[in-house]
Amino acid sequence: MQFGLNFFPCVSPAQKSAEQYFRETLHLAALSDGLGFSHVRQVEHYFKPYGGYSPNPLVFLSAASQRTKRARLITGAVLPAFNSPLKLAGEIGMLDGISGGRLEVGFARAFLPHEFAQFGVSLDESRRRFNEGVTQIKLLLEQENVSSDGEFHRFRNVTSLPRPTQRPHPPLWIAATATPETFALAGKMGASVMAIPLEGEKMRSLNGTYRDAWRAAGHRGNGHVMNSFIMCCAPTRAEAFAAGIAAANGHLRGLADAAKEWMEGASTKDYPGYDKLIAHIASDTIENQIGQGIGWIGAPSDLVDMIRGYNEKVGGIDSASLLVMPSTLSAGSAESSMRLFAREVLPKVAGL
Repeated sequence: MQFGLNFFPCVSPAQKSAEQYFRETLHLAALSDGLGFSHVRQVEHYFKPYGGYSPNPLVFLSAASQRTKRARLITGAVLPAFNSPLKLAGEIGMLDGISGGRLEVGFARAFLPHEFAQFGVSLDESRRRFNEGVTQIKLLLEQENVSSDGEFHRFRNVTSLPRPTQRPHPPLWIAATATPETFALAGKMGASVMAIPLEGEKMRSLNGTYRDAWRAAGHRGNGHVMNSFIMCCAPTRAEAFAAGIAAANGHLRGLADAAKEWMEGASTKDYPGYDKLIAHIASDTIENQIGQGIGWIGAPSDLVDMIRGYNEKVGGIDSASLLVMPSTLSAGSAESSMRLFAREVLPKVAGL
């Protein structure tokens, strides 16, 4: 089991300037190699405190690539719905070269109604834009002198430059939430899955759908599943709660605020049941997640127990992406947490 760092901003300019946020997160990213973290990851979102400081994860990961030598650099994830496949393919090739072939590319459909509204994209086009975008980007990375006559983007006899360093392209990931079809699509494609941790039996079922589709498509092995967790580790449970609870709940409230349109009438056939899903998220707290074993805040022994317990419930996950600086958690607390986790937790769970 691998453990990496997830830098998912959820702060406003009134809370922290962009300069401070990037200075702090890039310092933490620079520690990843020495502490044994396998990846550095960032998302693409816009306009709100929830994700608004990461409109282009490829830019952040370019900076992180110059502060690391071994950590994989993962987009978690880029959004084809709001980007030209020609532009994304070129940027992917560029960062793959800058990083010496350490880039991994995660794609997501996007799900926040305010982003679709500002970009002038219909929610009802979400799945079609995603499927077309991923297909076209993959084509541009794999081949030269390619053409595509898509519904949203068309090109003729074009070769994307720079060519990717990893051939035929960097490893691909698909972001999936709770839809079995998305897990099956990732397995069929031979892509890894990045998911949010759900209740044990639900997650086990979705993981099984993914791995069954992976094997049915003839791919070797069982694929790769990553879950994301808020993490704050301190010498005692009380110290971890004092440092991390408020910041973790700030992140969850930021998500609820950014997605509130789903509870105010937004609807589309492409996101069945999202009103109920977002309503559940809006009522969630980190205390509840800790009780379920998916909010990793506590002393080292607490985290070891939660990691082992959740891994067993879901039938095994391959990677955990750790949100080590949620919302307003201080960089000092995040660094102390990372160092303690690396020293006292990693050696006990890395073999799972």
